[in-house]
Amino acid sequence: MSVIYFLIILSALVIVHELGHFLVARYFGIRVDEFGLGYPPKAKSLFSWKGTLFTLNWLPFGGFVKIFGENPNESIEGFQSVSPDSFSAKHRGAQASVLVAGVVGNILFAWLLISIGFMSGLPVPSSMALPMTDARTMITTVMPDSPAHIAGLLPGDSIVELRRGKTFAENSPEKISEFIGLSGEALDFTIKRGEATLVKTLSPSDSVVSGRLVVGISMDTIGTVRLSPPRAVYEGLKATAQLTALTATGLADFIFGALRGEAKLSDVTGPVGLVGMVGDVKALGFVYVMYFTALISINLALVNLLPIPALDGGRLLFVGIESIIRRPISPKVFNMANNVGFFLLITLMLLITFRDITKLI
Repeated sequence: MSVIYFLIILSALVIVHELGHFLVARYFGIRVDEFGLGYPPKAKSLFSWKGTLFTLNWLPFGGFVKIFGENPNESIEGFQSVSPDSFSAKHRGAQASVLVAGVVGNILFAWLLISIGFMSGLPVPSSMALPMTDARTMITTVMPDSPAHIAGLLPGDSIVELRRGKTFAENSPEKISEFIGLSGEALDFTIKRGEATLVKTLSPSDSVVSGRLVVGISMDTIGTVRLSPPRAVYEGLKATAQLTALTATGLADFIFGALRGEAKLSDVTGPVGLVGMVGDVKALGFVYVMYFTALISINLALVNLLPIPALDGGRLLFVGIESIIRRPISPKVFNMANNVGFFLLITLMLLITFRDITKLI
């Protein structure tokens, strides 16, 4: 079931991305030949609207738009470049707007999901300083190979009770950390995961953090925030901006780390890892799934902005170069760069997927 949920989430995000390209292309009078749901081979033609054929395809995830004149290799004796409804005939600003529209679509979709979450009741940390109910101590991260990881604790688990012979009365992140560090004796964690209440037994260790007895978790006080629609939209915008900035910073740190030879593939999660995460999030409730989808949408948007051929960012780079040299890049160079970029992306994805699979074995 986790695979199905992941495919639904991925398909929704890709379709939103492609819808952004489609709408802005139509706004600038660019012809869009096809809007495909799923990937070819084509299963069925659904309908035609303003010159665009909407199709249903056999590979049941994602989608695509075929924009007239976007691919230089499809030009026939310069016909596309002179046709007024061709992508290549439009000014560079219009081309850049079409290319960045998918990214904007994903960011706006994340904003929508987070805003709906605030309206229905979204779990948020106390640091957001919003009126909350049902405040509880929640595990936010679990360190790999730590006692908590081995015992099966997960991010999103709420700590209900802690026992070491007797029940520990305090239930704040700071007090719990102090209690854990008192001795290396076994602890019984009573946790809430979705609708289920579980008990996990684990012993603190000093092998995770030198000189300190810990179980390998970080915690925060999380409460449910339910806001009116206008306030939810405003706070949703703020949260989306903060998440986008944090994601961009993390992505930049990873890239610069990779250039220095310090980045690790273990810092990146591929499709297989995301399937497992979807299963964990689904167990916590639908509002968590919405928030998780918003996070993936923001990540998809920013990754697409990277100046790598075969991504929107790479195509934007070409548009920028063309605006400087004041002539189109030759189809041969365009095609070669795209092939290299596509090969690098596929290779990286295979390596990440292989690492995700080996973690499961």
